[in-house]
Amino acid sequence: MTSKPQILLVEDEPVLASIIKESLESRGFGVALAANGVEGWSSFNSLKPQLCVVDVMLPKKDGFTLVRDIRTVDKRIPLIFLTARTQTEDVLKGLELGADDYMKKPFSIEELILRIKALFRRNEDQEANEAQTSVYQLGQLQFNHQRMLITGPTDNAYLSQREADLLLLLLQSKNKLLDRKSALLQLWGEDNRFNARSMDVYITRLRKFLKPEPSFVIQSIRGQGYKLAEI
Repeated sequence: MTSKPQILLVEDEPVLASIIKESLESRGFGVALAANGVEGWSSFNSLKPQLCVVDVMLPKKDGFTLVRDIRTVDKRIPLIFLTARTQTEDVLKGLELGADDYMKKPFSIEELILRIKALFRRNEDQEANEAQTSVYQLGQLQFNHQRMLITGPTDNAYLSQREADLLLLLLQSKNKLLDRKSALLQLWGEDNRFNARSMDVYITRLRKFLKPEPSFVIQSIRGQGYKLAEI
C-alpha cells in the first residue's frame, strides 16, 4: 500500500481508546476514533476506512447494531470486535453478523496489531490475485473466493473473510480430511478453544450457505476435523 491503512476504532473507554490509537499509529496505521455507535456509523460513511475495530457495549448504538448496519453496505471490509462480553451467545452473535475476529478484554495490544496486520495482508493478497480470480463450481452453486460470494440459481450469499478462507481450505482438500488443528493455525495462528468454537460457528454458517446444493456436504470427523464431501 502506498498510503497509510485507515482504521476506524469505535471504543467508548477513553484511556483504552487512546492506548489503542497511539499503538496503531506508531505502527504506521491511520486511526479515526469514535466514542459511540452513532458517531461510528457517521465516521464509517464519511471516512470509508479499510478496517473497523468495534466495541460491543457502546452508548447510543451498540456494536452489534453498528456492525449489522456496516454489513448492509459493505460485505467485505474486515471487522474485529473488542469486548468484555465473552458469553458464548455473544461470541456467536458477533460472528454471525459477519465479524472476521472477536477479541476478549483484557487483550494484548500486540496480539490485536498482529490480527489487524493479518487481515490487511489477506486483503492485499486478494487484490494482487484479482486478475486470477479463483472461482469454484459446487453443483448449481458458484464460489468466488476473492469476492467472498456464493452465487446460486435464486439467491446469493456474502461471506466474511474467515468464512471464505475456511471454505477455500475445504475445497482445496475436497473429499479429504481438513485437519482441525491445521485449519486453526492457518486461519487464526493458534488452536485454542476459543478459536475452535469460532470455527464451529463458521462451519455451521457454511453448511447453511451450501444447503441449496445437496450434493456437497460438510461432514464433521469426530476428534479430527472436517471434510467437504461431494456425494
